[in-house]
Amino acid sequence: MAYEFTVRGRISRPVREVFEAVADPAQLSHYFTTGGARGRLETGATVTWDFHDFPGAFPVNVVEVVPDEKIVLTWDAPPDGDPAGIYQTKVTMGFEALEDGRTLVSIHEAGWRENEAGQKASYGNCEGWTGMLCAMRMWVEHGINLREGFYK
Repeated sequence: MAYEFTVRGRISRPVREVFEAVADPAQLSHYFTTGGARGRLETGATVTWDFHDFPGAFPVNVVEVVPDEKIVLTWDAPPDGDPAGIYQTKVTMGFEALEDGRTLVSIHEAGWRENEAGQKASYGNCEGWTGMLCAMRMWVEHGINLREGFYK
């Protein structure tokens, strides 16, 4: 059984504004990457994300960006002790303009090894992306940093 998931949420802002909240490192640093994001999400870029609650900046590879529609990333999965070594998962974010002016954001992540460590990591990332969507909504709609003090 492959470990993968999709989380979705609606944000009451136009798609351009919601897309920029992810692509722009200054905005992403306000509500998600609590230790900061470095580099704009653009096709072919490697950026760094850092989290106070998960210390140590790490690289994020930007595979594809279609403005206001899609962002595709890859990054290292947590070490799992497998002799095959480090591997990457793939994150695909979709942004869909809705008729009522809101934006539907979907985040799909796949590619974990089919072992206990892969299952555990996929569940942790599902929790993380769900939290990211909630925090993004609060930031974009109300200017509130939902993560501040939440993890530490």
